Amino acid sequence: MSIANNINDGIKDAMRAKDQVKLATLRAVKSALLLEATKDGSSEVNDEVALKLITKLHKQRKEAADIYKEQGREDLYDEEMAQANVLESFLPEQLSNEKIKAIVQEIISSSGASSMADMGKVMGQATGKMAGKADGKVISGIVRELLSS
Repeated sequence: MSIANNINDGIKDAMRAKDQVKLATLRAVKSALLLEATKDGSSEVNDEVALKLITKLHKQRKEAADIYKEQGREDLYDEEMAQANVLESFLPEQLSNEKIKAIVQEIISSSGASSMADMGKVMGQATGKMAGKADGKVISGIVRELLSS
């Protein structure tokens, strides 16, 4: 079953359960998917694009929650975190830092990268291999750490 179908089913379930947070979150995802689909004139987006969109929306919710936390707005923080948790259920399991580090070390050894000049080559392979499973900032930090040592 495609991600778009899972989103539609989730909307129906949220309506039945009267879960306003889940309903609002999934409607926002559906809206983003529809906007993306109409960009190229098709009626649906593939799962890869849908995963990228959900990852982007999840990251936005987390960043907004951090800002609200800094400002002492617990009510808005809780709302953003609740929406982020709903989005997490549609994302693949995130890799731990240790697993990311192991994958990056494997890429570095197989590509022969040895300095920061090779960072772009390593990042390209790493983000492709771990798409949707790890945050780009985390990958970048680990690549920097391993190439600079």
